Amino acid sequence: MISKEKIRKEKIREAQDRIEKLLLAMGLTEEEKFVLHFESMAKLAEENNWGDPHSYARSKEQIAAFMLGHTISATLSGADAINGRGEEVEYKSTNGKKVKGSYTGISVFIIWAAQVRYLREKKILPYAEHYFNRFESGRLVESWMMTGQQVYDILVPKLKKKFATVRTKKDPRLSANITNKEILKYGVRVL
Repeated sequence: MISKEKIRKEKIREAQDRIEKLLLAMGLTEEEKFVLHFESMAKLAEENNWGDPHSYARSKEQIAAFMLGHTISATLSGADAINGRGEEVEYKSTNGKKVKGSYTGISVFIIWAAQVRYLREKKILPYAEHYFNRFESGRLVESWMMTGQQVYDILVPKLKKKFATVRTKKDPRLSANITNKEILKYGVRVL
């Protein structure tokens, strides 16, 4: 007797084979196939109230890179992607109604001068461009770009205000946001 689990797995494999043959016949690129599957998974989850299946932003980074003509970074640390000029870039994603960017979990140093050096040399300014991407139902619906210098100039004063007391918090790391208002004022819409 064949188990229900084996039947289910065979049905899924058969469906995957049919879909792959259809996509091949349509001539879709690997990137286009990825976007299609990503959006389909998000839609299915939304229709069934399953929550965001992409809660970690890596798959969103991949979608953004494909849509913006960038190359996705091979690692999870450091740059999220490489732009067309070979420069490392940073991505921030949201599912909210308005585009914004959260910079969270920033390592804290003992003195402010060391903190500024870290922000300048490791965390913000190494990335020529910072992209703020907004998704709806798994689809990238808008993307805004700001320079690393613009992001640095906005975040440093916000982080400085929190610096003196951050080590007394339950999560002793710095965080700050680039707001929708700041993105609309200083950013350039690229999608």
